[in-house]
Amino acid sequence: MTKEFKSGFVSIIGRPNVGKSTLLNNMIGEKIAIMSNKPQTTRNKVLAILSTEEYQIVFMDTPGIHKPKNKLGEFMVKAARDTLNEVDTILFVVEADKNIGQGELKIIEELKGTNTPVILVINKVDLVKKDMILPLIEEYGKVFDFHSMIPISALNNDGTTMILDDIKKILPEGPQYFPEDMITDQPERQIVAEIIREKVLQLLQKEVPHGVAVEVLSMKDNQNKDIIEITANIYCEKDSHKGIIIGNKGVTLKRIGSLARADIEKFLGSKVFLEVWVKVKKDWRNKDFFIKNFGYQ
Repeated sequence: MTKEFKSGFVSIIGRPNVGKSTLLNNMIGEKIAIMSNKPQTTRNKVLAILSTEEYQIVFMDTPGIHKPKNKLGEFMVKAARDTLNEVDTILFVVEADKNIGQGELKIIEELKGTNTPVILVINKVDLVKKDMILPLIEEYGKVFDFHSMIPISALNNDGTTMILDDIKKILPEGPQYFPEDMITDQPERQIVAEIIREKVLQLLQKEVPHGVAVEVLSMKDNQNKDIIEITANIYCEKDSHKGIIIGNKGVTLKRIGSLARADIEKFLGSKVFLEVWVKVKKDWRNKDFFIKNFGYQ
């Protein structure tokens, strides 16, 4: 008798900057979602696929649920909320070094409106003493009936196996939705654009990164030189931000390009020539055309 094959969809939700993307990348074993210590890094639903001989889990890494300040923010929150009733399991990621706040309680109220099993993932346990974790688990247990509560450190890849084991128990018997060698639905261009944006987030401070979008204009495989040639635009909202991104004598932009190229080469498995330009699109986060044009739809 053949063993049943399980499959299903899992949404990763939580407030901004709780470690959702780090957790996703660890479970998949590949860098699919960009990571940054800035909140609201993920802007779109990112599909990542984990396939084995026994199961296929399709993860949806969602933007952090927050109070939106512009049309892009409204889109991000809607993208996160839309997944709650579409999936077989929800991973609700919170931080071990923070007590339950209004943001968490608001998400929990939304979870009460679903029939989907919810696994509470208490991330960043490496930042607290062990005796602080149990009281937090008890606190969360009083406000919602979670399927399970798992303390982890996504940064150290500690505890992710327990999450996968729990998901496998919940998953229904089902088909293989995607080819076994497919790890994401994101087009190559979109991932390349996101890698470049990740480097902007890493190198720039304050309000500049949130007003940045990246568009890959061309990707050409130059077989004569055995290299992939990529041209991309970094868009920002203000002329002053353009100067900050470029930096004194172009130093910051060169650094962004150098860091991005290294990660893109790992992702594509090829040498890369990367050309990056900076342009201003004023108030693009409030304009539907630009939001859709930059891939947020």
